[in-house]
Amino acid sequence: MTRGPDPRQRNGNARRKAAKRYAAMGAPCALCGGRRGPIDYAAPRNHLFPLSLAIDERIPVSRWSEFGYDSPEDCATDVSNWQPAHWICNAIASDKRKPVHAARDVGSGTF
Repeated sequence: MTRGPDPRQRNGNARRKAAKRYAAMGAPCALCGGRRGPIDYAAPRNHLFPLSLAIDERIPVSRWSEFGYDSPEDCATDVSNWQPAHWICNAIASDKRKPVHAARDVGSGTF
C-alpha cells in the first residue's frame, strides 16, 4: 500500500505558531499532566530530546473517518484537535489510545 504525503506537513506554519503559544503559556504535557517534568520548549523537536514538544492530535489523524472529519488533512489541520505533549509521551501513546471525545460535532466545530 502506497501512502501519500503526511497531512501534518501542509500546516507547518500553524504548528510553529501553536508551539510558540504553548511555550509562552508554559503549557504542561496534556498526556502525562507534567509527571515527566516540564516540556523543554527550547529543545529540538525530535526523538533525541524526549522531553521536547510534540503537537499531539487528540483524535489521531489515522482514525479521521471515525470521528466525522472529511479527510486526514482536515483532522491534521484542525487546531482545536491539537494539544501540547512531550515527544516521548506522544510516541508512547501513538494512535492506540482512545480519544477523550467519542464524536465530533462537525457543524459547530466543537467536540
